[in-house]
Amino acid sequence: MTDPILAASLAASPPEVGIRKLPWRGPSGERPDLPIPPARQPLFHKGLMRKRWRYVGLYGDEVMLCAGVVRIGIFNHTFWSVWDRNAAGGEGRVFEHTHLRPGRPEVILDGPRVQVRSAEVEADLRFGEIEPIEVVSPNGRGWGWTRKRAGVPVNGRITAGDRSFNVSGFGVDDESAGYHARKVSWFWSAGIGVATDGRALGWNLTEGINDAPTCSERAVWVDGVPREPAPVRFDGLEAVSFSDDAEPGLRFHFSGAERRRNDNFGLIRSDYVHHFGEFRGRLDGIELASAAGVMEEHKVTW
Repeated sequence: MTDPILAASLAASPPEVGIRKLPWRGPSGERPDLPIPPARQPLFHKGLMRKRWRYVGLYGDEVMLCAGVVRIGIFNHTFWSVWDRNAAGGEGRVFEHTHLRPGRPEVILDGPRVQVRSAEVEADLRFGEIEPIEVVSPNGRGWGWTRKRAGVPVNGRITAGDRSFNVSGFGVDDESAGYHARKVSWFWSAGIGVATDGRALGWNLTEGINDAPTCSERAVWVDGVPREPAPVRFDGLEAVSFSDDAEPGLRFHFSGAERRRNDNFGLIRSDYVHHFGEFRGRLDGIELASAAGVMEEHKVTW
């Protein structure tokens, strides 16, 4: 006998008029008439499992950190990675872990507060405010919602191994949810920096997901104000090209700080690579004085 709650979730579908209005980019304007956060989202839509995740990143001169909470259907996990950039005589050291087992999670993301608790790493950070962008994009038979912020002020404390850091810097906050296609692959980059003329910068760039010609999740923050650049092209995890650049504009310098996972849980399979590092060149036509952040590649069946 079919469970009535599951049957209701499988039968639930949003008004088709809401899908026809996609893609949509806010926060201004009327939001699509779809079950998107903060509204309740059924477990299934048209046979697609609900996916929800939040990723936060801090990109500092001494230490970088990322932490996340992922929920795919009824399956949950948390992850974190810390790069102590000056450990071991300047060679750097990476601490990282993915927590899959039931029990107390190692990452807690509670509004502006970010906590990591493990045997090797403890972090207690508070993320501030900056103007967000919000996007709902079609994805196969379903859609995906995301809310991004880059250049967010971050303060707090991180302990990794035998070293501790009082943190006062900037980072990114990525919240996503939806009913994405069964198979999805993308490149993604996010970071913070300073232009040669002193303006504060942040960015969120993608190829392969939420990347329509307009109303995409691509965003560049200049002194806290986001704008949408034209579509970009990733050269693997080495560079990002903008439409007006004859050569790659944003060039990535990888120093070996990597988070990599290859998981096969049958129904869910994932190949994931995440690199911390520095950037040089031009961000959508803006010359960089300094910049730091991440490059990511993800191929997932979910």
